[in-house]
Amino acid sequence: MAANKSALIRYKTIDECLRNTYRKWTLEDLIQKVSDALYEFEGIATGVSKRTIQADIQLMRSDKLGYNAPIVVIDRKYYTYEDKAYSITQSPLKAEDVDKMKEVVSLLKQFNGFHYFDEMTELIAKLENNIYKSAKQTPNYIQFEDNKQLKGIDHLNGLYQAILQKKPLLIEYKSFKAQEAKKDIYHPYLLKEYRNRWFLICRSNAGKLLLTLALDRIEAFYELSEKIFKPYEGIDFDRYYSECIGVTRTEKDRAQKVILQFNNRNAPYVLTKPIHHTQQIIEHNEHGLTIRIDVIPNYELEREILGFGENVKVISPKNLRSRIQQRIERSTLIYQTE
Repeated sequence: MAANKSALIRYKTIDECLRNTYRKWTLEDLIQKVSDALYEFEGIATGVSKRTIQADIQLMRSDKLGYNAPIVVIDRKYYTYEDKAYSITQSPLKAEDVDKMKEVVSLLKQFNGFHYFDEMTELIAKLENNIYKSAKQTPNYIQFEDNKQLKGIDHLNGLYQAILQKKPLLIEYKSFKAQEAKKDIYHPYLLKEYRNRWFLICRSNAGKLLLTLALDRIEAFYELSEKIFKPYEGIDFDRYYSECIGVTRTEKDRAQKVILQFNNRNAPYVLTKPIHHTQQIIEHNEHGLTIRIDVIPNYELEREILGFGENVKVISPKNLRSRIQQRIERSTLIYQTE
């Protein structure tokens, strides 16, 4: 691991550049990228020297940090990884690195219980578990939802940086319905996770409506000049998504009163794990549980309802009740035709 934070930022930035095979990287390009990163994260405005980057590359190539990075130069000008799948983030942790990370986790655990650290509890537990697994000291004692085959996670940091730096992106995107990927310019505003899948909330360069792009459908993206970036000036995103389950909605959608009736078998589950933060109990007796949630009817809501199967009935609104009924009938038909 790097001896100091600035060095680690340099190594990670060089790594991110060399992993992006859709662009050719000269030494000058790497110097500029690293200088931008140091300014962004450390406020260092003096940039970085050519000698420093050359020394960093040599160090990354060596075994001193445990990277052994396969960095090669093509046409005596362009830097890249000989192994396209390589990344320094995949390098095993050394014993001293594990000890340092344990100290960090120990410090973070001292803040558990403070209200501003409520959302950190799961992250701290996951980090501690992964550190011990990396050190091969213990088996896995805690399992989090994960999908090793999920694509697009490697785009996460690059997209996040583009949002922070307000840079438009040329994105190569292939929707589920398309046979070929299409390129377009997008202005990124938010990264949102739903059920272990990540989405980019953005606008196309020519459009005015917000779009939701799944990261696992993004094949490549390229940063463009921040001079042409179009900032988002709409409703606060926390409020925007508080009216729905998942990520599917438009700016014109409005929340509706949705009433659901559950049988007694599933009532305890719905009571202890509310479907939405607006959930209210209308009636709870020997016949079951009736609740109200104020949400935008969308695909994710329908999927949530269908997940309860025969244990729930939609009371209102009528159009949602009708769609759920039609989907159940179509599902039944599949088995009947066999």
